[in-house]
Amino acid sequence: MKDKKSSILIVDDDDDILEILSYNLTKEGFKVYKCNDGIKAIEIAKDKIPDLIILDVMMPGIDGIETCQRMNEISKLKNSIKIFLTARNEDYSQIAGFESGADDYVTKPIKPKVLLSRIKALLRRKKDDPFDSSNQNISLPNLFINMEKFLVVRDNKDIFLPRKEFELLSLLASSPGRVFKRDEILFKVWGDDVVVNDRTIDVHIRKLREKLNLTEIGTVKGIGYKIEF
Repeated sequence: MKDKKSSILIVDDDDDILEILSYNLTKEGFKVYKCNDGIKAIEIAKDKIPDLIILDVMMPGIDGIETCQRMNEISKLKNSIKIFLTARNEDYSQIAGFESGADDYVTKPIKPKVLLSRIKALLRRKKDDPFDSSNQNISLPNLFINMEKFLVVRDNKDIFLPRKEFELLSLLASSPGRVFKRDEILFKVWGDDVVVNDRTIDVHIRKLREKLNLTEIGTVKGIGYKIEF
């Protein structure tokens, strides 16, 4: 069944890619917006609030990574899924993308059927999201997590985190003292449709510690992570 409720913003400075992806996604029933630079993408995203955003990494002006970072600073775009398109398959590109708050990446040359499959999987996972607003808020000493607003309060300061950082923090905070194994974290935060490695978890943990001054996150060497107050 075609999903006529989901909207997608495509951002790429290659007009041919814009047309190919727009054609294929429109044919599948998606509402499609498109543009060729990061600044315009941010304006469209703020206005349309797309369910999913496809960002080319290499673009003139601000690149896809910076565009994603700026979008994640806008609270109403926190719930929009972000996918990177990249011509590079190095580990650095993947880590840089996930560190900026992306949910997935697809390497060029693009195979529309493969991209469409990834998009449907991510949207399906979003609908079944274990971190949705129906979950109860989490209140711990000097740490409050508002599941509906994707908001973290630490030291009496409101902090908005990129989606994956928020989901990782929420998972750890859901059971203080419990050790979450790496495989469980990968499955519950990234799912089995996205290929990420252990280093991706380490990067997100480091950023949570830095942004929130959260020394309560502990490393259990060779196993995983826990949060303990």
